[in-house]
Amino acid sequence: MSFEIIIPFLKPIESLLLDQTISEIMVNPDNSVWIEEAGRIKAMPDIRFEEDALATGLEVIANKFGKKLDADSPILNLRLPDGSRMAALIPPVVNPYPLLTIRKFTSRNFNIEDLIERRTLTESQAETLAAAVQRGDNLLISGATSSGKTTLANVLAGCIPDSERILILEDVAELHIRKPHVISAEAQLDTHKNQIGFADLLKAALRHRPDRIIVGEIRGPEARVFLDALNTGHRGSLTTIHANSAEDALRRLAQLAIRGSGGVSLLDAEDECRRSIDMVAHVTNQDGWRHITEIRMVAIG
Repeated sequence: MSFEIIIPFLKPIESLLLDQTISEIMVNPDNSVWIEEAGRIKAMPDIRFEEDALATGLEVIANKFGKKLDADSPILNLRLPDGSRMAALIPPVVNPYPLLTIRKFTSRNFNIEDLIERRTLTESQAETLAAAVQRGDNLLISGATSSGKTTLANVLAGCIPDSERILILEDVAELHIRKPHVISAEAQLDTHKNQIGFADLLKAALRHRPDRIIVGEIRGPEARVFLDALNTGHRGSLTTIHANSAEDALRRLAQLAIRGSGGVSLLDAEDECRRSIDMVAHVTNQDGWRHITEIRMVAIG
């Protein structure tokens, strides 16, 4: 059982944890429970935690994973044994009860044919993206929260030749790439005396001879290090970013890159992004239908 380590402490949502059709479970600070199923959010009004039960359960779970959760350390981020992600906040950050979100990776074993069947992408789009990955294009996947960026990245990484060394960098591990030569590393922001952020991890990882670099999501100054890596010969790299369109994705990447660039202009950063990224795929969640709405070849100039 994938969730056996946490079920004893989260009994009210046991049935939700075991339901393979549910992709996300959310318990709000007002003690209401919500789920995402087939891309749609809905309330579960018959499921409630007794007072203080969730706070107590989360504290025990944190201890089991060697982490601390109390008023002085009110933020918890965990990767569960099956790769699912668990995030929690407790009072005084939220009130009156904890906030809990569990993202279950029900799509971790999808392949490109599964995405075609689910109308996430067409056969033509699948051929275009698979060919780009195989020939070593640098690919940026953009979209909003819960639009399917991670699922698409996971599937497209399956097109990388088996002979290549793949380095995956994430803040919380979500990608599960079934290839023979994969190294996965996580940024550590709450378990080390000296925090290890994405930028630090990426700089260190570049010394380990990756053929491909996959960054789970670009969110901050690691954008600068990522672009530097692309400009020093690391072809076939892949990352995701929050954006509203393919063009917005390039602009967003540039904006994040200049935060760690010491005075580089946005115009120069945008030009660098266009020289570094070969293709942008934009995904959208439209009333539960996650699908690619745009594939853009990036033209320089």
